[in-house]
Amino acid sequence: MIKKGNIIIPKEAFYIIDTLNNNNYEAYLVGGCVRDYLILKKPSDWDIATNAKPSDIKALFIKTIDTGIKHNTITVVLNKKNFEVTTFKNSLCIEDDLSYRDFTINAIAYHPDKGFIDPFFGVQDIKNSIIRCVGKTSDRFREDPLRLLRAVRLSSTLGFQIDNDLVTSIHHNCNLIKNVSAERIRDELTKILTSDRPMNFIVLHETGLLKNILPEFDLSFEISQNHPYHLYNVAMHSLHTVSHIENISYLRWTMLLHDTGKCFTKTTDEKGIDHFYGHSEQSVDISKKVLQRLKFDNKTINKVCTLVKHHDRTIQPNYKSIRKAINTVGEEIFLDLLKVQKADKRGQNPAFLHDRIDKSNKIIEIYHDIIEKKHCLRLQDLNINGNDLKKLGYTQGKEIGIILSNLLKEVIENPQLNKKEMLLKMLPHKIPTN
Repeated sequence: MIKKGNIIIPKEAFYIIDTLNNNNYEAYLVGGCVRDYLILKKPSDWDIATNAKPSDIKALFIKTIDTGIKHNTITVVLNKKNFEVTTFKNSLCIEDDLSYRDFTINAIAYHPDKGFIDPFFGVQDIKNSIIRCVGKTSDRFREDPLRLLRAVRLSSTLGFQIDNDLVTSIHHNCNLIKNVSAERIRDELTKILTSDRPMNFIVLHETGLLKNILPEFDLSFEISQNHPYHLYNVAMHSLHTVSHIENISYLRWTMLLHDTGKCFTKTTDEKGIDHFYGHSEQSVDISKKVLQRLKFDNKTINKVCTLVKHHDRTIQPNYKSIRKAINTVGEEIFLDLLKVQKADKRGQNPAFLHDRIDKSNKIIEIYHDIIEKKHCLRLQDLNINGNDLKKLGYTQGKEIGIILSNLLKEVIENPQLNKKEMLLKMLPHKIPTN
């Protein structure tokens, strides 16, 4: 790192800027790295803007990659580190280039000799923790409709307020978000979900963005829950559960989607109490549809759907119930399920929380004891296998599978039975012949 003027920058970034400036071009640090530095946050990327053309940039540096050539962006590689260098947009000066950026806090440039260039008062907006558009909001949104969603994401990750005029403009232009690719929407939503302020999904709802990108969850704002265990409507309950689970993407998506099926399963009994029988199965179908539409990978989809499917499963704090649950859900995801269930309880009526959390903690304690003592939980844990049965004359694969599955059920009920001699005695009396 090199301290140059008021800012400390990587020596590679300084070398790129210095090389361009020494060859009669202008080069500046721009965008998020300048913003992050000003809010005392360590920048993750160091982007550079210049009046040099891509061909000029490539001529000055040994290793470059055409990562965004259609946007006049070249990646310069130094010491195995990548730095994006982009030619000014439709202009010959940095001030005009900054006028095409999304928000004032991202429209600040830095030059090692000239210092900060801030034509739209972004530094002041950073001090005031406010997000405002550069120039006319409708123009910025038409240039890239993802900016509608990015405003809420920046508010979520930075803790800044969105300017009232900007909120109004997002609402008026919310339909434009339909023109954005699913992958870009997924990434912004995930950043909001995994921020310290996932409650900003309320802003997405109020501005109309949510109904255009996640209508399945938007609908849950309308579903009340008149039940002793609940204080909130389905959406607010779900957002509270998101806040109560650790900051891992698939866990937070699980909590966001786990009750979406309640929108289609609500019934009310004669006492006025609401019920949602079968909502877990409905929520699985909705979750799969949403995650596939947003282009999530299959591993994430399967994990989220499994957790959603079993989030309402009753698990008693005893060894037998927990062994059965581990066998059904899978050992690799069982602790995640317990996290999901605990977060679900924390999003409900706190009057019942203490006893329910005590129960959850007891289940975790028993789980660890089961794993430590290596109880039989899967077919591969049985002390008998298909080869053993074949030696006894069983030849049909389907029949062998059924026998082993039945033995596993018995062993899960009583782990002491998992001894080969005892398992052999439990085999059906009639031995098939070859």
